[in-house]
Amino acid sequence: MSFAQRIEAIRRFAILRATLLYRSLRSSEASIIMLCAPLGIVVGIVVYILREIVYGLHTLFFGLAPGSYLSEQTHIDTWRIALVPVAVCLFFGLLAYLIRRTRSAEITDPVEANALFGGRMSMSESIRLTLATMFSNAAGGSLGMEAGYTQSGSAIFSYVAQFFRLRRDEARIYVTAGAAAAIAAAFNAPLAGAFYGFELILGSYSPRALAPVGIAALAGALTIQVLGTDAPLFAVTETFAITPAYYLLFAIVGVAAAGFSILAMKAVTWTESKLRRFPIWIRPAIGGAALSVLALGSPQVLGSGHGAIQYALENDRSFIFVACLLVGKLLASVVSLGSGLRGGMFSSALFLGVLLGGLVVSAMSLVAPSLYDMHIAFMLVGMGAVGAAIIGAPITMVLLVLEGTGNFPVTMGVLVAVVIASTIMRLTFGYSFSTWRFHLRGLPITGAHDVGWIADLTVLRAMRSDPVIVSAHVPLLKLREIAPLGGPKHVFIVDDTQRYLGIVNMATVHDPDITDAAATLVASDLARGAGIYLQPLENLRVALSRFETVEMEVLPVLNDTNEMKVIGYLTEAYALRRYTQELEKQRSSETGLSSPYAPGSAGRN
Repeated sequence: MSFAQRIEAIRRFAILRATLLYRSLRSSEASIIMLCAPLGIVVGIVVYILREIVYGLHTLFFGLAPGSYLSEQTHIDTWRIALVPVAVCLFFGLLAYLIRRTRSAEITDPVEANALFGGRMSMSESIRLTLATMFSNAAGGSLGMEAGYTQSGSAIFSYVAQFFRLRRDEARIYVTAGAAAAIAAAFNAPLAGAFYGFELILGSYSPRALAPVGIAALAGALTIQVLGTDAPLFAVTETFAITPAYYLLFAIVGVAAAGFSILAMKAVTWTESKLRRFPIWIRPAIGGAALSVLALGSPQVLGSGHGAIQYALENDRSFIFVACLLVGKLLASVVSLGSGLRGGMFSSALFLGVLLGGLVVSAMSLVAPSLYDMHIAFMLVGMGAVGAAIIGAPITMVLLVLEGTGNFPVTMGVLVAVVIASTIMRLTFGYSFSTWRFHLRGLPITGAHDVGWIADLTVLRAMRSDPVIVSAHVPLLKLREIAPLGGPKHVFIVDDTQRYLGIVNMATVHDPDITDAAATLVASDLARGAGIYLQPLENLRVALSRFETVEMEVLPVLNDTNEMKVIGYLTEAYALRRYTQELEKQRSSETGLSSPYAPGSAGRN
């Protein structure tokens, strides 16, 4: 065997092995689950690298001591505060403007990908969003890196899912696992990371998703620990004697958190609308200037708030100072988002919640001074309540506090406030931060529940492609011969250029009452519904609505609105059956239970 033949044999063997691996992974649920562990490790490494880069930029730009957080600083050189946010934000705005000229479409985030696109995400667009989040955070933007972390993690998992051509429900689970791994790594909290994925990215808890999401979250958190950065978001070692009466006070914190969260989200929208009058490239610089002014009051309004949470828990501050810092941090977050900086509200919401809880307990202490001894518990409760209201992941917040404190009584207090805040938000406002942004963009989604399958279930996939087409000039007697009783129930009438003119019910053609006039009638005389038809790419929900509106049992499918050529037809009975079967299939895939239906097994007439 020659050298070239050996190389060719090796190449073919490698292709065969890769093909066998591909088929094995795609057909084996166990393989799909096992792959989540190495992918979770990759996401953990990516989160670590991104975080270290941002910390390094903070150290460079703001002159911080190595290893310290921007948001925990109580003093930064005035010239740095005045210069860095404006300069970096101006650069960010110019760069974003240039990119937007060639790429105007919105970037698909994990929630949108799972809701509309079956877990499909663009790796290049995700990298662009991650870099934008890094620039925004490096400028001192009052936002977290969590948006970049989850975008990167979900994109990595989505890329693998698309490479192996995983089924739609499996791809959605993979996107969820990627986000879970990212959050678990960011906060060293695997339980919170997993339920963040279930609540926000998948939109439901599914037994089938438990293993891949849980393994990915655990792998991400363990990777961060191995890399030597296993410090939690916050550490609380105190014990609290929480009596039942405190839970009523925690409920008050929940009510305050809901009102505060609604205010925060509406303020972002208002700010964004006001800044739209300025050119897109200058908006971030305006936001940077506002950040500089706010940071002159306290540098703790800058950054995500990671370090500031622990600082607030460890240091007592006056009611006035906490109130001013709460307003300042809120304004900083609002102008950061409203001016076009990229990032998430996860960390910022947690810090805002800590401040709100501290403010509420300080106000209560004016009446009952002994309550201030429990101020850390109230701050944790406020953190969970505001986080749940803004982010829209209540169980995640409860588990985050439990993993951070290990204190069950405090966690129960957080649960009370989270339930109150989440319920008020759902009944009054109806949106979390992510779904509110979708609402403003006009996207018809209120969560990550899969509604994209409706767009994929098109008329083209459901129609019959064997229509009986008859010329408009065919005599009625001839038409009876072409389509005798027992044959097709409908025929479609076209003119000499094959343009659709209407549909004829064959029961009417064979009606004995018109036999006397049959010799003088042609096919077009009995046609109806000339302007009523379906198009191939319309989905079945649109088709069902049209059937109901026109009260017809069958509609033709035309190639386009110009040629008006009949390429098929769809009956209302089959469209309804197919839609119901697919809906049941989607529900079954979410619950992990088998569907009693077998889509596609029934006939189409």
